[in-house]
Amino acid sequence: MTDSFSETQASVLIGTTEKMIELWNRLSTEKQAALLARFGTQENALAALLTTQLLAAKDA
Repeated sequence: MTDSFSETQASVLIGTTEKMIELWNRLSTEKQAALLARFGTQENALAALLTTQLLAAKDA
């Protein structure tokens, strides 16, 4: 196992993260609050959204 990403992997990760941040900013205050209640922090909520997105892309 390697501790680094290839340029392609890093690009995909950055692009997906940017999409998740945009998604977060479009969520209603109520939905943000629900995610924060479930995951504790915005970072954890974004990580969950990012993981879901990456897994969905892998299965597609």
